[in-house]
Amino acid sequence: MRLVFDLFKLRIGCAIAATALAGVAATPGGALPAWNMAVLALAVLVASAAAGAFNQYIEHDLDARMGRTRNRAFVTGRLKPHAGWLWLIGALVAGATAAAAAATNGLAAAFVFLGAFFYGIVYTVWLKRRTWWNIVVGGLAGSFAVLAGSAAVSPELSPAALALALVLFLWTPPHFWSLAIAFKEDYERAQVPMLPVVVGTPAAARAVLANTLVLVAASFVPVWFGLGPVYLVAALAGGTLLVVRSVQLARRPSRASAMANFHASLVQLSLLIVGAWFAG
Repeated sequence: MRLVFDLFKLRIGCAIAATALAGVAATPGGALPAWNMAVLALAVLVASAAAGAFNQYIEHDLDARMGRTRNRAFVTGRLKPHAGWLWLIGALVAGATAAAAAATNGLAAAFVFLGAFFYGIVYTVWLKRRTWWNIVVGGLAGSFAVLAGSAAVSPELSPAALALALVLFLWTPPHFWSLAIAFKEDYERAQVPMLPVVVGTPAAARAVLANTLVLVAASFVPVWFGLGPVYLVAALAGGTLLVVRSVQLARRPSRASAMANFHASLVQLSLLIVGAWFAG
């Protein structure tokens, strides 16, 4: 069971599925029936899981050079990276997209597909080994889940959901750059051009702080589109914690302060998602 959980990155997948439900909650026009929301959330989870497995399939050579990832299944040999995995991954994405289309509509299904495509192809295949912009552009993968949830309610995407999608896009760089600072030596060894490898840890830490300030400011925008006081309190609490941790990281860049900021970003995202649920 642990092997499946890690291979398909189900922790990340569950978070992305939760953001899809936040997109539903942030969109006026009537609540979806429970079974439609359940199918949509499952479709997002399966598509994300497939993209996660594809990421590990493609990157098993990089994972072997990094201490953080050297125990993944394709590296250790517990699983063999043969072509059959590509067929399975493709079938999972196709099935998830079809299920989303059947339970909601074609636009929501397209966003489900695009989330997997951006993480699997745009980020993993095209950008990760080439440029430090990898995680910036790759951040769109999480945004598509919010848009899928909104489109499931109405093809006319709500302003609140669009604002939440922007927040997800801005959230990804400081989250992953913090992790990259903590494991800079790993990325150097694997020759992956993450921001700390390209510009150094102090400059990367300052970039994290700058991005965090923009992110926290953007996280209040959905309030103007009706998400209300519960979401506002969540945004204040999560944003305050993340700004404090990012300032500490910028002042004293270290593995400990980077991981503290990484975990603070997870807390902030969780609070924003819960706040959006209650706002709906």
